[in-house]
Amino acid sequence: MAGHGSKKVIFAALAGNSLIAVTKFTASFYTGSSAMLSEAIHSLVDTGNQGLLLYGLKRSSRPADDSHPFGYGMELYFWAFIVALLIFAVGAGVSIYEGIEKVIHPHPVSDAWVNYLVLGFAILFEGGALWVALKEFNHARGRRPWLKAIRESKDPGLFTVVFEDAAAMLGLLVALIGIFLAQTLDLPVLDGVASILIGVILAMTACLLAYECKALLIGEAALPETREAIRAAIAADPAIAKINEILTMHMGAKDILLTASLDFRDSLSAAEVEIAVARLEQQIKTDHPAVKRVFFEAQSWRAHLEAQKTL
Repeated sequence: MAGHGSKKVIFAALAGNSLIAVTKFTASFYTGSSAMLSEAIHSLVDTGNQGLLLYGLKRSSRPADDSHPFGYGMELYFWAFIVALLIFAVGAGVSIYEGIEKVIHPHPVSDAWVNYLVLGFAILFEGGALWVALKEFNHARGRRPWLKAIRESKDPGLFTVVFEDAAAMLGLLVALIGIFLAQTLDLPVLDGVASILIGVILAMTACLLAYECKALLIGEAALPETREAIRAAIAADPAIAKINEILTMHMGAKDILLTASLDFRDSLSAAEVEIAVARLEQQIKTDHPAVKRVFFEAQSWRAHLEAQKTL
């Protein structure tokens, strides 16, 4: 399951978005701003999404049982995918619809200062939540480039909040600029255009999240450096003649399944092979705590090649 850092990030975003959503809805009804209404819907969707992520974290932490022998870690990936769908269908869909309505039937924004005040506070709150999320994400990514870290991340609870908060900050800036231009240039239609742009931002965010979650749902291998370290440790063991195949898959953010087909030295007895298997499993789990389950197959190199031909 995901670590404590993910929960802290989600709780921070949940608290901020709950307060912001109420404030934005109040301001949108008072001023009639379409962009502000889109932002309110955006914050409401984000609040619900954080609730779903927390629910997914709780569900994914359940222990393995007979019906799910490898545990429930992947359930978090499912709920993160649902979050992406909600952002696209509700957040983006409603924002674009409201924007088109405002473009077709423009009307002036009244008491724009209320919107400016609310957007200013929202930027502060969202900025704080984004700072917490980025701090945790930077800790997790280490020295890896941003794009690579996102692609290789196995913790959807963390990168989903980062995406949401970044999209929220961008949406707030768009709303602020749209309302300002609509008032300054006396072009109410620009308020609707801002709402449409917010919807486009949400749609792009949703697509990116869905793409990342899809990869996790269908099964992603451990990080390349983890796989190479495991391979090196096995190859260095004196009992191993050849490594036929090593396969890994994330069953959760911190739950890796490892299977390996190994050609043990012919001179070893059955008891010595058992000792070697126990030694390797202990070493791998010690060096890589995320590896929870290890399965070794004793098979000659030639037999492994023959078996591969039948696949």
